[in-house]
Amino acid sequence: MTFPFFVFLLSFASGLTLDKMLETITLQQFGTFAHLSAFLYGLSVGAFGLMGREYLERRYGRNNYLVAMPFLLPISFRTTFLGIYLRDAVFYVILMLVPATLGILAASPIMGFSVISISLFFVAVLLTFMLGMSLSFLASVIYIRNIKAFVVFTLAIVVVFVSHGVFGSPSLEMIMPSIGFQMNVRPFHTDATQALAFVGASLAELLGMTALAYGLVQVTVRISSQSYPNLLPGYYARMPVLKGVNLALISKELVDLRRSGIIAKMFFSFVLPLLFLSFTAWFVNYGLAIPVGFNAVFYAAMVGFIAILMYSWLNNVDLSDYYSVLPVTVPQLIKVRIIVFLLLTSGISLFFVIAISVLNGETNLLWLAILVMFVTSIYMVVMTAYLTGLKTNSFLFDTGVLAKFSVMSFLPDLCLTILSFSLLANWVLAVAGLALVLGILIITTTILFRGIEQKWASASF
Repeated sequence: MTFPFFVFLLSFASGLTLDKMLETITLQQFGTFAHLSAFLYGLSVGAFGLMGREYLERRYGRNNYLVAMPFLLPISFRTTFLGIYLRDAVFYVILMLVPATLGILAASPIMGFSVISISLFFVAVLLTFMLGMSLSFLASVIYIRNIKAFVVFTLAIVVVFVSHGVFGSPSLEMIMPSIGFQMNVRPFHTDATQALAFVGASLAELLGMTALAYGLVQVTVRISSQSYPNLLPGYYARMPVLKGVNLALISKELVDLRRSGIIAKMFFSFVLPLLFLSFTAWFVNYGLAIPVGFNAVFYAAMVGFIAILMYSWLNNVDLSDYYSVLPVTVPQLIKVRIIVFLLLTSGISLFFVIAISVLNGETNLLWLAILVMFVTSIYMVVMTAYLTGLKTNSFLFDTGVLAKFSVMSFLPDLCLTILSFSLLANWVLAVAGLALVLGILIITTTILFRGIEQKWASASF
């Protein structure tokens, strides 16, 4: 309940300041950017098909997942996946799109917005979100069936968007008909015939992708075993630079990642959002030519915040109950996983920040972008570890923990975004502000890291 409330407040504040935003960009550009955001949101939440085989092959103690129900009940895998698809669609619409719309509606009496226009905007964005979710669902099912086919499918989608950004063809309305619907209703134009045609095209597109994904669903259980040579001494010998920490425990965590076979999926879940973020930054700047202000420093801050996905993965590789019979404490393991997180993500994050700086011709900002990326990454993982310990996914459903996490991540994110956009307007003031924010984050990180010992000392595995 906390997250929709924050979305409502943010949307309400955005509605009250829309006039100021429209001094920089047009309403049409603003609408297009909102649809692209909804499309990316749909892509990010529709990849549950990837989890199907994983959930079937790995059982956590007495827990069974919904996708495993066909083994226990007279129901097919296709029906189960369709049910999960519909459940997720309802869940994320209520979680994000509904409170965002309610926030704009709350601002309408003050700003004079048309309720009809807001309602039409909700319908259009809902269609865009469902297009992204259906596309992601289809892609994830193709991945289960054939990885080569998945690569071809993904490259084809990238080519279509790049072609639009470079050549202007196909148009965005052809790729996402819901945008065509949006641009033919209030507050843009009022062409009912065109609007209905685009609605029909949107429904046909998302229903077609959903039906194709439904038909391609295939989940099989494979019982397999693997053996490895003694890897622990090798990992231990490679990390002499990390003296002062529990090298044996770090080595064991790396062995567990190798043994689990999950590391490829971890990097996929981390690299894919970075690729989408990179493409979005490039597409908005050059494809749409919207003067939003995306630069290397803004991108670096976003990379630091996205990287936290990897810490959540580290806590889901395996059960940690068996640590209870080892001379290890919960705070020790939390700190070790923070180090493992940095080992896994630092190189990839650095590569993406350097790449986007070169592509945008902003190598002069590279030193600042790298600094922002490292500080935000370390802050986010330490803050998350302090709040959630070894059960990140579970504790983020706790209202109190989620509220603290939201505030502690949103405030620095907001400050870094505003200051990064201000670099061209006032370089000295923006750099001074960034230095202040980064300094506060470093101090906060130090305090939270030291506090992990006391906060989790009495916790059990």
